[in-house]
Amino acid sequence: MKEKDDVKRAFSKNKEDYVKSSTHASGSDLSLLPVWLNPKSTMEVLDIATGGGHVAKRLAPFVKRVVATDITKAMLENTAAHLAAYSNIDYVIADAESLPFLDNTFEIITCRIAAHHFPNPKKFVSEVNRVLKPNGKFLFIDNIAAEQSDYGNFINTLEKMRDYSHVRSLRISEWKEIFNDNKLTFLKQQERKKTLPYDDWINRTLDMREDKESVTNFIKNATSDIHDYYDIKFKNDNIKSFTIDEWMILLEKK
Repeated sequence: MKEKDDVKRAFSKNKEDYVKSSTHASGSDLSLLPVWLNPKSTMEVLDIATGGGHVAKRLAPFVKRVVATDITKAMLENTAAHLAAYSNIDYVIADAESLPFLDNTFEIITCRIAAHHFPNPKKFVSEVNRVLKPNGKFLFIDNIAAEQSDYGNFINTLEKMRDYSHVRSLRISEWKEIFNDNKLTFLKQQERKKTLPYDDWINRTLDMREDKESVTNFIKNATSDIHDYYDIKFKNDNIKSFTIDEWMILLEKK
């Protein structure tokens, strides 16, 4: 599938950047993981689309084992090298929409800042539900599109211009419908505005000056409402930062 090949190419090229990226390596959501999940030393965790391994690293000290998966072999190898000190993290090349695990295997499943790269979100959540044990917890974090279509269309267009492996950020209402269809029970949720330093964000995926200029001009030419909603900050006509919407939700399989 083209979208998955795009993801492999993009993340192979940028594997080191995703380990170091401030957007991925820090954030209040990481500190909340053990608080929301209440992990135990007997538990096994599946971290889907682990990327730079930040969730796996955060949870490993609390649990028996973390299985960190990613569709991109080069990304997974690089993350394994960075986290070599953690002996209870295993690494498996896996497609989030076709997980190579038996039914009812994991007490905890996590997926952070990745699902907007998945071509079939419904299949992804179905697979989560399948491999999660009864009464198991699923912690989901991702960039989301605003319910207002103008704002949502803007951020998805922008992300696709900046990163060809981006598929689509869904609205919260869309995610909730998918979770409900899989009979996952909502326990806790939190929305936040996440600030992205512009240079770090654009340089992580784009090399060509012309491509960067296209993205910059797209932002500059957006309406004042868009500028206000995404809190786009300028300094001497240069974009310094902007915010995007992020959603964190804890669900349980009954």
